[in-house]
Amino acid sequence: MCETDGHGEGGADRPDGPDGTGGTADEQAQFSALLEDSAEDLYEHAPCGYLSTLLDGRIAKVNTTLLNWLGYRRDDLLGRKHFSDLLTVGGRIYHETHFAPLLRMQGEISGIALELKAADGSRIPVLITSTVKTGDDGQPLLIRTTLFDARDRRAYETELLRARKEAELERERLQRLATTLQKTLLPPALANVPGLEVSAHYHIASVDQVGGDFYDLFPLAAGTWGLFLGDVCGKGAAAAAVTSLVRYTLRAAAVYDPDPAAALDNLNTVLNHEYNGTDPRFCTVVFGLLTPDHERGGFHITLASGGHPPALLMRADGTTDYLPTPGGQLIGVLPDAHIATTTVHLAPGDTLLLHTDGLTEAHINAGADRYGDDALLDFARSLAPTTASDTIDAIRDLLDTFGTGVDDDTAVLAIHVPRPPAPSEERH
Repeated sequence: MCETDGHGEGGADRPDGPDGTGGTADEQAQFSALLEDSAEDLYEHAPCGYLSTLLDGRIAKVNTTLLNWLGYRRDDLLGRKHFSDLLTVGGRIYHETHFAPLLRMQGEISGIALELKAADGSRIPVLITSTVKTGDDGQPLLIRTTLFDARDRRAYETELLRARKEAELERERLQRLATTLQKTLLPPALANVPGLEVSAHYHIASVDQVGGDFYDLFPLAAGTWGLFLGDVCGKGAAAAAVTSLVRYTLRAAAVYDPDPAAALDNLNTVLNHEYNGTDPRFCTVVFGLLTPDHERGGFHITLASGGHPPALLMRADGTTDYLPTPGGQLIGVLPDAHIATTTVHLAPGDTLLLHTDGLTEAHINAGADRYGDDALLDFARSLAPTTASDTIDAIRDLLDTFGTGVDDDTAVLAIHVPRPPAPSEERH
């Protein structure tokens, strides 16, 4: 009885396929053809370039692939040219000053990007790996070099650099557009109010986006001035459109009726009517009416607030506190928003500060902690008594200390009633 080895009868004499499990006649023929492929043919027609040089760099052997890349005949190179002769001028300098010395020291160097100069003068970017072959005695005999065609990679890198440059130019254009648009949303100059010193500052959190903060100070009827400061929700072009609408609506409303509560009520109606769909828009804002107080000196101020942080009053005697405007609701959310009002006498030496919440919500110490209302109050108390310009300068320095912790635009507006000059100063 005849025994088998598990392949069935006669299985021991049947050749396996490439995976060792047997195969069709075509698969076996293909596999045999691979085995019969000569080492010389693999060398000559490899998907990369090969060359061997003597220690002085003269080319001793080169494969057909590299010859085809360069457009040379074999006799043009063997014993006639050095490896460095195939490189561009910059490549030859690098080869002599870096590549060759490192190769002698290390015996191998890999992944070096150089350019070959073809017979027709064109350039071929390649990645080069070279190793030094040594004899049995450890002495170097020749240098073997493998070259990979990097033209596709160079084209990809060039395209990537071009795309990056275009992106940078586009970002610069957007930044210029954002900066220009931001400037149009702020008054080019604040009105000159006799008897008042006024100063303002706008801190931009990101040059890439237009913020929604705004402020203004402008004349109304004879002897009165209006001011406002606020913050529209969101950023970008949509917020800028709302900011523009808010600013011009408030100016127009104040001319029609300068009462601060009436101006904010008018703005609430406009915003609620224009943005009551799927993309509601709203803002916080404080509006003030300034009237000179001829009897006591200084100014009488009426403030109306729609959900805005309270103003800070820094008195001439150094006392400082927030002005209460409790219960004021966001402008634009409800058809009839509650608007909180307060009145105050700004005496000589007093300073009033209005701000948006980008200041109090700034991150401190590179962490999650916010600066907060209490810290701002302590900061203002350390300044009082002060002037409008000194207050704004101090807040600018404060914002700078937060660095990237200021992630929202910040607007600040300060008004100050200067003290009357002393008799000795008047004589001078």
